[in-house]
Amino acid sequence: MSVLVAHLLSLRQELTIEIQRFILLWRYQNRVPPFALWWRLVLKRSVDFLGAMVGLVVAAPILTIVALVVKLDSKGPIFYSQERVGRFGDSFKIYKFRTMRVDAETNGPVWSAGDQDTRLTRVGGFLRRSHLDELPQLVNVLTGHMSLVGPRPERPCFVHELNVSIPSYDRRLLIKPGLTGLAQVHYRYDQSLADVRRKLRFDLLYIKRMCLALDAKILVWTLLVVVTGRGIK
Repeated sequence: MSVLVAHLLSLRQELTIEIQRFILLWRYQNRVPPFALWWRLVLKRSVDFLGAMVGLVVAAPILTIVALVVKLDSKGPIFYSQERVGRFGDSFKIYKFRTMRVDAETNGPVWSAGDQDTRLTRVGGFLRRSHLDELPQLVNVLTGHMSLVGPRPERPCFVHELNVSIPSYDRRLLIKPGLTGLAQVHYRYDQSLADVRRKLRFDLLYIKRMCLALDAKILVWTLLVVVTGRGIK
């Protein structure tokens, strides 16, 4: 009986936390009716789950080929996992194809230098430019740690630094991070605080206007970025 009571108390606490998080997001969006926001979140999660399932099936041949190329290209694991910060600061493990040497961060985490990063493997630059290295993140979307569309998930060490350096940075944590997003299709990987500030404006704009129609546009833009290798202007 005590186990049941403890379980009910735990559920009540989790529900209370989720309600508080919902209220924070609703207040930030201002003009969206509460039920409309709740329905958008339900639809978004449903689309995320189905999209991740379909994506993994469709991309299975590409995933197999990329995994083989990464394995043959350099020593080390095929996949790379790393702790990232998700919705409201909840941490999770993100999965990607490895694009750097295994000793890339021997001296600690540093900002990416884009295509000129000397730590990239021979195929790593291509995987970064084409965003194929991020396909394994469909698993993160499937498990609910990420969404198909949302702000880019950042590392805990950088989140702490950016919260101190950039006002309102923590507001991007009001929703789940995304496999792609409004900021990602407009700008390159973060290489400096200036990049983060520019991209933050797009992240916050997305959170205010979040809806399935906007998600659909961003997914189409993402395909254009993958095909052309350039951001949307």
